[in-house]
Amino acid sequence: MLDKPISPLRQRMIEDMTARRFKEKVQKDYVRHVRNFAAFLGRSPDSATSEDVRGFQLHMATQQIGAPTINSAIAALRFFFNVTLERPDLVRHLTTVHKPRKAPVVLNQDEVVRLFEAAPGLKYKAAFGVAYGAGLRVSEVVALKVTDSDSQRMTLRVEQGKGQRDRYVMLSPQLLEWLRQWWKAARPQAWLFPGQNPVNPMSARQLSRAVRAAAQSAGIAKRVSPHTLRHSFATHLLEQNVDIRVIQVLLGHAKLETTALYTRVAVNTIRDVTSPLERLGANLTGQSPPT
Repeated sequence: MLDKPISPLRQRMIEDMTARRFKEKVQKDYVRHVRNFAAFLGRSPDSATSEDVRGFQLHMATQQIGAPTINSAIAALRFFFNVTLERPDLVRHLTTVHKPRKAPVVLNQDEVVRLFEAAPGLKYKAAFGVAYGAGLRVSEVVALKVTDSDSQRMTLRVEQGKGQRDRYVMLSPQLLEWLRQWWKAARPQAWLFPGQNPVNPMSARQLSRAVRAAAQSAGIAKRVSPHTLRHSFATHLLEQNVDIRVIQVLLGHAKLETTALYTRVAVNTIRDVTSPLERLGANLTGQSPPT
């Protein structure tokens, strides 16, 4: 069966994104959102009016679509109308939706150990170790190359992470040992964690499935994903009194306020704070207990 030809309008949008070096996943997401907008209209999106755009956002809101999806669609439409069609007036009234900031799910140290022990083989144990031991995003874990590990400087190089920024993170002796065990067993050539076809890296979905399966096998009741290991990395460092700005750099956060989210779940840090009630000390002595 022949592939459906790409319309000139879609091709132009893809070229506009490629010229700005948008990642392939972002390009696919943007094209999908514009396609959904066209389906809502029932005609070509280049014939849309500002009322059509407004109606589409209202439609998404009434369909109980999550805030991240709505905001992604808004970003796609803004790009399409601002850049590809050069009609910024049509999206002037589009507004992003506030996403409630929930406290992240964090594993305690015992749960992390159990998760590692339940990993299905050296490959996944090493990948889990990178997510927790270096705080990498799942997309960054699977994109690691063999040459990104530097045992002399004890660092891992994260190439073109989120925001297309490179950074270095620490490579602990324990993680280095696991990576060496994995390399000796499989001798990966290019990708540190190759997929079923060694030409390609392991997919983020494949790693996510392995983490969920290991968590279930380990009897961990919490909802666990590779990002849970990243959350746990940041929280445990904060509980060890590592400066929050250092943690920000290690995580690759552009804003400190994003890193500060972990102060809400750093139990040891919260517990070690002395309540002002305790400082009243002797002034409370001799008072009658509450009735």
